[in-house]
Amino acid sequence: MSIIKVNNLSKEFTYYEKDAGIKNSLKNLFSRKELIKTAVKDISFEIEEGEIVGFLGPNGAGKTTTLKMLSGILYPSGGSASIMGYTPWERKKEFKKQFSIVMGQKNQLWWDLPANESLYLNKCIYEIEDKEYKKTVGELTELLDVKDLLKVQVRRLSLGERMKMELIASLLHKPKILFLDEPTIGLDIISQRNIRDFINNYNKEAKTTVILTSHYMHDIEDLCKRTIVINDGKIVYDGDLKKVNEVFSKTKIIKLQLEVPVKSELLETFGKVKEHSGLNAILEINKTDIRNQSKMMLDKLPILDFNIEDIPIEEGIAMLYKKEGDSNEVA
Repeated sequence: MSIIKVNNLSKEFTYYEKDAGIKNSLKNLFSRKELIKTAVKDISFEIEEGEIVGFLGPNGAGKTTTLKMLSGILYPSGGSASIMGYTPWERKKEFKKQFSIVMGQKNQLWWDLPANESLYLNKCIYEIEDKEYKKTVGELTELLDVKDLLKVQVRRLSLGERMKMELIASLLHKPKILFLDEPTIGLDIISQRNIRDFINNYNKEAKTTVILTSHYMHDIEDLCKRTIVINDGKIVYDGDLKKVNEVFSKTKIIKLQLEVPVKSELLETFGKVKEHSGLNAILEINKTDIRNQSKMMLDKLPILDFNIEDIPIEEGIAMLYKKEGDSNEVA
């Protein structure tokens, strides 16, 4: 059953062009050029209950704008969306109790107050009973290992610790849908992994539906089976993350470990040399030629070890970013 339904959703922003200088400022008082930026263009998709979906795209692709429309922060220019039967931008009280949105670059906690006071404020806003509130805070702080930091001012927490507190604040009312916009941005590797592990475990236990945007591919690979890729406001791919390379890539990567050094010119006869240093080399070869080229390399090169891999997902996603057209054309 689809818990999120989006149909031909669009968003346009109006802004004005102005040249520098006092003269142009005065001129703009009487006449100014109006410009329109289309951030999201007729996107459609559905998400099932309990799914974790990666929402990918380059900067300015329309990811955050889409999440803001789905959470009711922005009113769309066209199209429709249904979240658990609610229209997000109507901002009904019952709907606002069913979701949370966490933005890695924006705070919902009070900067100069201890984290527990901000959490208590959220308790009052969402009308959570005392017993349930204490139980939830206890469980979440234990899982995220921040119980001893509840009385510390938010501004004195590290970035990783603050993001954990932001997650706790967003989950106090046990939302059915969680929008995560770059939740691991700026975090170190260990903090990123801890956040990913928590989201994964929480999703399994609470069956919370998650839409995740991130520029860190480890976030997407570890959490999402399905990914939606948006570029220039249009959806260019919607499907299994593992099939990105199968659908859009025609090449394979061959990693070689050599017994003795060879010249790059010799390696180039087998395929595109992506890296070559000493006894190690990485080649990119057309999938249709992989069998013949592999056999020739084993016959003609002093190979100690040999490994065939798919193109890294980051490169597959980069190809999708460049691809134009809507989801129907991609399909």
